[in-house]
Amino acid sequence: MTSAKIDLDGKSLDLPVIEGSEGEKAVDITHLRKETGYITYDPGYVNTGSCSSDITFIDGEKGILRYRGIPIEDLAQGSSFLEICHLLIYGELPSKSDADQFANNVTHHTMIHEDFKRFFDGYPMNAHPMGVLASTVAALSTFYPQGENNDLDLNIFRLLAKMNTLAAFAYKKSTGQPFMYPRNDLTFEENFLYMMFAVPAETYQPNPVIVESLRLLLILHADHEQNCSTSTVRMVGSSGANLFIAIAAGIAALSPPRL
Repeated sequence: MTSAKIDLDGKSLDLPVIEGSEGEKAVDITHLRKETGYITYDPGYVNTGSCSSDITFIDGEKGILRYRGIPIEDLAQGSSFLEICHLLIYGELPSKSDADQFANNVTHHTMIHEDFKRFFDGYPMNAHPMGVLASTVAALSTFYPQGENNDLDLNIFRLLAKMNTLAAFAYKKSTGQPFMYPRNDLTFEENFLYMMFAVPAETYQPNPVIVESLRLLLILHADHEQNCSTSTVRMVGSSGANLFIAIAAGIAALSPPRL
């Protein structure tokens, strides 16, 4: 095995060199502190890989994006956003029946509790949408606390479904328009556009071109490796925090100019 040698205070230590799926190399410092008492100093985690992952590979300079080893070009051809969610969460693209069941589970959790309207009543019209989204997602933890069985799969469906509704309601609050409740007869992308732009006074039909553009946009941004927000979610979640609290922290990390 290839290793890197480091000399500290007259003591030599061999550090394993590990290699990723795309040939990228890293020095494994897991036992550095235990063996030497030293730690590493890497402001901003610029040179630190905080975990190994089979989920996403990104090389922006080479224009490479892969989910679970599958090129984004292939996934964008015919997969729905919810099928990509299934791939990222469970490690494989779903069968037709599994995809239908996954989509059905998400669709039937898009409604939010009526008390959430009181949250939106309290925000000013010019409230930053990321602040509104972070606070309302955090509030989901009070409506759906994690029980002894964790209910992780159920909360995943709730999060995917209700994020659309919360984001759309935040936009409606900023425009002064009435909230539009989700519709179970629409796809994930169509439903979001409906809640964002429909009004009670007239019939709204989502534009197929915009629906397709939104599908591609969501797929491209479904995962972005170990950026600030992802790292924040992992850090908060590692303490055993409620899923919604961890995601709210990630939204807060995503809100400033530096991502």
